[in-house]
Amino acid sequence: MTRLVRLIRTTAFRLSLAFVALAALVAATLIAVISYQAQNLLREQSETALKEEIDALATTYRTTGLRGLYLAVTRRANRPGAYLYLLTNPQGQPLAGNLLSLQPGILSDLGPRLITYSHDDPSDTRQREASVRIVEMPGGFRLVVGRDLAEQARLRAIVVNAAIAAGIVVLAFGLGGGSLVAMRIARRIDDMTASSHAIMAGDLSKRLPLSGSGDEFDRLGGSVNTMLARIEELMHGLKEVSDNIAHDLKTPLNRLRSRVEGALRQTLTSDQAREELSAVLSETDGLIRTFDALLLIARAEGGEGAAGLARIDLRDVVNGIGDLYDVVAEEAGFQLMIEAPGSAVIRGNRELLARALSNLIDNAIKFSRPAASLPPPTITISLALVDGQTRLSVSDRGPGILEADRSRVLERFVRLEKSRSQPGAGLGLSLVLAIIRLHHGTLLLEDNQPGLRVVITMPLAAPA
Repeated sequence: MTRLVRLIRTTAFRLSLAFVALAALVAATLIAVISYQAQNLLREQSETALKEEIDALATTYRTTGLRGLYLAVTRRANRPGAYLYLLTNPQGQPLAGNLLSLQPGILSDLGPRLITYSHDDPSDTRQREASVRIVEMPGGFRLVVGRDLAEQARLRAIVVNAAIAAGIVVLAFGLGGGSLVAMRIARRIDDMTASSHAIMAGDLSKRLPLSGSGDEFDRLGGSVNTMLARIEELMHGLKEVSDNIAHDLKTPLNRLRSRVEGALRQTLTSDQAREELSAVLSETDGLIRTFDALLLIARAEGGEGAAGLARIDLRDVVNGIGDLYDVVAEEAGFQLMIEAPGSAVIRGNRELLARALSNLIDNAIKFSRPAASLPPPTITISLALVDGQTRLSVSDRGPGILEADRSRVLERFVRLEKSRSQPGAGLGLSLVLAIIRLHHGTLLLEDNQPGLRVVITMPLAAPA
């Protein structure tokens, strides 16, 4: 009983009933209209036939007299069919016809009318209805010509019975179809609910089941599964961040604490104290930069900067960063080349993209050590349109990154330089990846032979 109540309460079942009711209403309206039109057609045909019969008998009376009319009425009355005839004298006494009796006073009113009568068959005493025309012949004789309405009654009965049968069939199929649809939908929703409960219980790897039919439930489930995959990725990243903070930031914090403790145990001069405080401040600035980078990555991965996306020309961003880093690269022993011949309009955040490009140039300068005896190595920033998308690349001539390490280096706090002689926390490429994903782009690390080439692909903005 509970299962039946649940089935009746489902939206699918109620919608099915509503559609069945609507279909039944439309069918009933059509049947009623057809029945009404058919009744009108039969009535018009009957009136036309009665008028033609009266005209024919009147012609017979004019040409052959009363005897000819008597014979014509008798002959017509003896034919099987629904037609009714009665010929009376001026006193109203029947002379010929198949009408046994009429209601008193009927013959006094001429013209068309509805009457009740008894058939001339003595075994059939039922009262019948007929549509008749009463006319007066010369000499005071009355002629009644009519048609029994039993055919129209039978037609109405056929239409009513057909409507009832059709209603029963529609209701049966509607309830059956509605029940099947409701049960199928309820089963799909129950499966999704079970998966949702598992996800709420902490199993983020669980996904909503898909039938593979591509219906609206599959489209909804696919969107939810994509969202769940993103949430799982973010939760995994959060866990990684927590673990990395616990491990990678523990060392600088311990170093900072040891330096402060060492300074407290010693009697320092003013210059020595200032030197120690400067070192502590430098360590603190490094920690702040690390936390700022983590915060920016979290905001980018959470889509916080998506609201600030606007139509920008990526060539302007590239040229601006090129002007900013031209002197920096030259002082570090590098030559910075910009290849951005054409416009590339995208929907983006100018500040975030500039930050990503700056990180890539910083990495290229930091990890590509120029040799004094060779010409200055080149760091190239190129921008082009490829297959309807923007292709931005930063290439250097440094040691590059082994193919086995290219996916790992995009993770937070990963540094391939084991000596850790260069400053940094291993967050630069992670931040770049988060910013590019915010712009619905992709990031690839390729071999520049020698060196590393970072390739960023982003979609062009729709035409304004």
